[in-house]
Amino acid sequence: MLAVLADIHGNLPALQAVVADLKQRQIDTVLNLGDHASGPLWPQETVAFLMQQPWIQIAGNHDRQLVQQDPATHGASDRYAFERLGAPEKRWLQALPAQIRIEPDLLLCHGTPSHDNVYLLETVEHGTVRLARHAEITQRLAGVRARILLCGHTHTPRVIQIDDTMLIVNPGSVGLPAYADAEPEPHVMETGAPHARYAILTQQDQGWRVELIAVAYDYQQAANQAQRNGRLDWASGLRTGYLQA
Repeated sequence: MLAVLADIHGNLPALQAVVADLKQRQIDTVLNLGDHASGPLWPQETVAFLMQQPWIQIAGNHDRQLVQQDPATHGASDRYAFERLGAPEKRWLQALPAQIRIEPDLLLCHGTPSHDNVYLLETVEHGTVRLARHAEITQRLAGVRARILLCGHTHTPRVIQIDDTMLIVNPGSVGLPAYADAEPEPHVMETGAPHARYAILTQQDQGWRVELIAVAYDYQQAANQAQRNGRLDWASGLRTGYLQA
């Protein structure tokens, strides 16, 4: 059994609830798809926790931005995390790969195999978000194939089958169930519930079984932390799964 996590965004209470849930299951391997720290919550504590785990972990777009961009160009979420991460945490983020292939079947990436900040399974049109068509997904894969491809970035749990040879899974977000973004054009992503999300994959004779898990946790604690740090958008998303409940 594989557990797949993504998009923790410094939400340590949500991560701890997921880990507690994992301990009740017979999990062989934990895979973490990036965006570990960025946000107005507990970035240093979250990365310190992740550094102690024997998991397979990659970087997300915000992890890359934190350690590679000029801090003067950081947005509010990256700036908060950057100012609180210590040198060991930044070195750990810097060393994470952008993707990992576990031969022969499994590929881990954050956005698409080529771009950590591009949606693979969703398309934004005229400010709204829809499920991407197979042709759009295939184009974004740019020829990359794997029997199982794991991605994050959109915080939206999905299981997508591309013909009979490729399964794509987004486990959803551990730590942030709703957000607004300006790229590729202004839009919002909302899951409608405050739960911490992750996925479990189990190989069976007929193929892979995928379970999309929603774990309850003390989301008020996280929302209050965001509110104390002046992020009312995060506070709303954390409490409700909507940006404006």
